[in-house]
Amino acid sequence: MVRIGIILGSTRPNRNGGDVARWVLAHASGRGDAQFELLDLREHPLPHFDEPVPPSAGKYQNEHTRRWAATIDRFDGFVVVTPEYNHGAPGVLKNAFDYLYAEWNNKAVGFVSYGTAGGVRAVEQLRQVAGELQLADVRQQVSLSLRTDFEHYRTFAPAEHHRRSLATMLDQVVAWSTALAPLRAPAEDAG
Repeated sequence: MVRIGIILGSTRPNRNGGDVARWVLAHASGRGDAQFELLDLREHPLPHFDEPVPPSAGKYQNEHTRRWAATIDRFDGFVVVTPEYNHGAPGVLKNAFDYLYAEWNNKAVGFVSYGTAGGVRAVEQLRQVAGELQLADVRQQVSLSLRTDFEHYRTFAPAEHHRRSLATMLDQVVAWSTALAPLRAPAEDAG
C-alpha cells in the first residue's frame, strides 16, 4: 500500500492551514488504498538552506537535512497544503523542497491551496518546482477561497463541491504514486 504524506506548508502562528490539512487527512484516512500521514513543517524546522553541496549530490552534512531526507524518503507521494502569500508559496515550504532532491524523485504530488484567490498562483509556482524535482504533479487541485470557504477569513467551512475535488485529487495522487513505484525501486531490484 502506498504511503502519502500530507505536507502542511505554513508555520505561521495564526495559520489557517492546520484546519485545512486536518480536513484533507480526515477525508483521506477513510480510503483503503493508501496510508496517509500529516507532516507539519513546524515539527520539521529547517534553517534557510545551509548545505554546502547541491542536494542532487545526496551528500547531506547537516543532521536536520538527514532527518528531513529520511522523513520524505519513506513516502510514495504527497499532498501539499499551501497558502498563497503575495502571489507565491511560503518561503518555508519552498525551503523544505529545496533541501532535498532524490528523496522527491518519481513520486506524485497534489495540491490543496487557500488564499484570497484560492492560492492558485502559489500552486503554479510549486508545479515548476515539482517538475525540477521529478515529482509528477497531478492535474486536479483543491483551491479554497478565504472569502467563501472561511467564515470571517478564519473559520474553515469549505463548500461541498471541494469534497469531490479532493476525492478526485486523492485518486490521482494514489494512482500515480502506485504507477511510479517501479521507478522508485533500487537499481538492483529492477532486475
